[in-house]
Amino acid sequence: MSDPAAKRTDERLLFHLSDIHFGLVDEGAIAWVAAEIERCRPDAVAITGDLTMRARHREFAAACRWISALDVPVTVEVGNHDMPYFNPIERFVTPYRRFRAIEGLIEREIELPGVAIVPLKTAARAQWRLNWSKGWITGRALEKCLAMIDALPAGTRALVTCHHPLVEVGTRGTALTRGGNKALAELAKRGVVAVLSGHVHDAFDLVHDTPNGPVRMIGAGTLSQRLRSTPPSFNELHIAGGEVRVVVRNLEHVPTPDMMIADVPENALPPRTPGEPVAPVGRVPAVDPPVH
Repeated sequence: MSDPAAKRTDERLLFHLSDIHFGLVDEGAIAWVAAEIERCRPDAVAITGDLTMRARHREFAAACRWISALDVPVTVEVGNHDMPYFNPIERFVTPYRRFRAIEGLIEREIELPGVAIVPLKTAARAQWRLNWSKGWITGRALEKCLAMIDALPAGTRALVTCHHPLVEVGTRGTALTRGGNKALAELAKRGVVAVLSGHVHDAFDLVHDTPNGPVRMIGAGTLSQRLRSTPPSFNELHIAGGEVRVVVRNLEHVPTPDMMIADVPENALPPRTPGEPVAPVGRVPAVDPPVH
């Protein structure tokens, strides 16, 4: 059996992690991932948000210790679970204060030969709807992302990282990420390699059509106990010649196609109604995951 992390000399190897949820983390899974990072030495690690469960100080302390021990370049997106839940003043005034131990990694751009990882902020401290867990791309956030892409050296293509999938309408007919369609259309103009995200706790690899052409969207699963329809996993991305090959790594050795859902759900909860996307492996928990 070949090593899934084996790469050609002209390839870049990227590990894409998401929704680790310290506070309800899967300890076995993150120990395995740390060991794989040490063994495989990826060119970079992209973590697309939800480091914590409830943004508690102890959860951030554990997350920052784990990330700081990774001896490779790392970039981290902010997820909706990483915004302070129990301190509204801090949420509105200094929402990133608890990241201070790894503040240099937050929304960090990483340039590699031929490809750059460019952040796009989708988690909002507040928005004009009741469900603040969903995504919102402000004009300022989109402009900042596009400016970074436009400033890349000639011949360098972008991988965009964000927490929420950039879809306006999912299977349940509501906007998961407001401003997502506009963002995808602008990213299509710039020929991005793919948009990497998390939030929904199952992996996916989809192509979204825009007026300016298609955009590939790649989602990572979770490394927590909050499972949806697949076991804990992360994405191993092999990037060469502007193309990406995705391997969904998991301790149960479930094949990549069986780890992927065919559409983007509204949230990370296990599917409970007909029509919700379920991965072929079908590991749907009997009860909803705990929220600590």
